[in-house]
Amino acid sequence: MAFKKEKGFFGRMSQRIGDVFMDRPEADEDLLDELEEILITSDIGMATTEKIITELRDKVRMDRLWKSEEVRNALREIMVGLVDKGDRLKLSEETPLVIVMIGINGGGKTTSIGKIANKMLGSGKSVLLAAADTFRAAAGEQLSIWGDRLGVDVIRHKEGADPSAVIFDSIQAAKARDIDVLICDTAGRLQTQKNLMQELEKMNRVIDREWPEAARETLLILDATTGKNAVSQAKEFGEITDLSGVVLTKLDGTAKGGIAITIADEFDMPIKFVGVGEGMDDLKEFDPEDFIGGIFDE
Repeated sequence: MAFKKEKGFFGRMSQRIGDVFMDRPEADEDLLDELEEILITSDIGMATTEKIITELRDKVRMDRLWKSEEVRNALREIMVGLVDKGDRLKLSEETPLVIVMIGINGGGKTTSIGKIANKMLGSGKSVLLAAADTFRAAAGEQLSIWGDRLGVDVIRHKEGADPSAVIFDSIQAAKARDIDVLICDTAGRLQTQKNLMQELEKMNRVIDREWPEAARETLLILDATTGKNAVSQAKEFGEITDLSGVVLTKLDGTAKGGIAITIADEFDMPIKFVGVGEGMDDLKEFDPEDFIGGIFDE
């Protein structure tokens, strides 16, 4: 998963950090201050930046780090630790598996569903799609296009139908066909947060009742280019449903990649996939070492 780009977030941040360490062969307070400024201006939130710099200061003092290269390595280690959620990073390999996809319209939700379905198919699993976003006229059609491309069936009802009814029928179809993975699209936004919460709760109750033995993932789709707005979305959706992880889309050379560090830290939220391009195979499993390496590697 190559994150390093000549331009964009990784290129800019890598260049700035490299310049700071090149200019200062030995560590001092000015070095730490400059690093703090770089982190803050790279879409890494204030609270997360303070946590990183505080831990770095403590490590410099306790381990008596005086060479800038030692500080650089310590900073990298700290940042990897913030985004690495251990075993929680991996998508469940248990089957049957139900994946509920949530997120605002326009964030790349439908495309991510198609790409995750493609990954599941590539690993030898059978897949069924549920078009439970019945409030947006084009949602079912868009999901069906992906279904046609992948050779995967899509369970859908007419526009305005009860989303939970779609989930119910999709589960019955998945069980009858011995499907490994059921991926459910959901409405990006209803009229109020309360309505959205009620719909999600109702869909979850249907899954619990009709397919209790299935493993469950609830993935929040966030557009990396929206920067701090993605943090607000993570907070809002986290308040209305239990999330198992994030799919960060549009994380290419121009994206505000620092937001990934903030989300992983502030919400203790594992990032499971990242979208790094438009191609079918451009949805990659998130690797903390590779991600942070894109910032520090020359």
